[in-house]
Amino acid sequence: QSGAPKPAASGKQGNVLPLWGNEKTMNLNPMILTNILSSPYFKVQLYELKTYHEVVDEIYFKVTHVEPWEKGSRKTAGQTGMCGGVRGVGTGGIVSTAFCLLYKLFTLKLTRKQVMGLITHTDSPYIRALGFMYIRYTQPPTDLWDWFESFLDDEEDLDVKAGGGCIMTIGEMLRSFLTKLEWFSTLFPRIPVPVQKTIDQQIKSRPRKIKKDGKEGMEEIDRHVERRRSRSPRRSISPRRSPRRSRSRSHHREGHGSSSFDRELERERERQRLEREAKEREKERRRSRSTDRTLERRRSRSRDRYRSRSRSRDRKGDRRDRDREREKENERSRKKERDYDKERGSEREKDRSRERSKERKSKGDTEERRHKDDKDDKKHRDDKRDSKKERKHSRSRSRERKHRSRSRSKNTGKRSRSRSKEKSSKHKNESKE
Repeated sequence: QSGAPKPAASGKQGNVLPLWGNEKTMNLNPMILTNILSSPYFKVQLYELKTYHEVVDEIYFKVTHVEPWEKGSRKTAGQTGMCGGVRGVGTGGIVSTAFCLLYKLFTLKLTRKQVMGLITHTDSPYIRALGFMYIRYTQPPTDLWDWFESFLDDEEDLDVKAGGGCIMTIGEMLRSFLTKLEWFSTLFPRIPVPVQKTIDQQIKSRPRKIKKDGKEGMEEIDRHVERRRSRSPRRSISPRRSPRRSRSRSHHREGHGSSSFDRELERERERQRLEREAKEREKERRRSRSTDRTLERRRSRSRDRYRSRSRSRDRKGDRRDRDREREKENERSRKKERDYDKERGSEREKDRSRERSKERKSKGDTEERRHKDDKDDKKHRDDKRDSKKERKHSRSRSRERKHRSRSRSKNTGKRSRSRSKEKSSKHKNESKE
């Protein structure tokens, strides 16, 4: 079993890695994802990290285990069945920095070259562990064997448990990734059954390198022992960080694998060393530039202050002159407004007097008209009264005439009667005589 780390079969066409499964959640447990997105560490501190190298440095300084939750932050006692802590659907807790940085790597959309840089990193086993975990979560299940095969015998140690006490090698961790779905209190993406069968067969048929009495040898391990060792990590009391975690290449990793793999690792180490040197040079340049810039800024600030003072004095003088000019202009405009108001006032008075005279004339005309109308009404009334009186007088005269005529007719009748009586009496008298 020799050869350099094989790239994924589905990704031979270029440097772009395919993403398998959900491209937004990275196939993480929903509770872990919600805790990551709501954690202040991810929202505030990791938001400022924009490049791949900054995230790698953050992993080196902050990651001490690869559990999804911090120690003592989850209470899963008494939970059984589907709500158990192993299933990852119980009560949440404080999500670990390792998983926050893992999701940060996912947001950067790593290339094949960057993932290779993670899993072959020489500074920290936790950088390599997060690289392998990134592959386990995001790569197609058919490509996992090609990614992990060359590292199944890697003997670099790391403490994967929060709080310490569970040391395993990189090879044991990768065997656990390939054969078990559970990882502490969460689940990996499910591998299809046919793919899982082929992976199990390849692991069983593959000889494993072990150490005996300080010498390395090849030995075929029994099926049950192999299964037990790959599924149950060995536990021992140890410090949180591996004593072999250093910025230099671990000596126990050299000599494993074939010459092509060693050449690949050598190239990767050389490339990382050159990158570090370039970073150091860039930092030195920035420091020198920053010192020069600070001195130049101080000088320019002092010049600017002197210029600003002189400019402020000139501006003050200019402002005073402008204020005086404005005052004069305002005074002139006020005088013009006053004169205009006076002219307008006189014109208004004239208009008012004209209106008053017109009103008086109109009032006199109306009064004369009213007087004439009153006279006419009086005359009409008097005429009516006179006509009525005349009518009454004429009527009374006619009545008197009638009465007189009646009285005269009566008197004449009486007289005639008396005369006739007298004549008859005379006649009687004469006849008697």
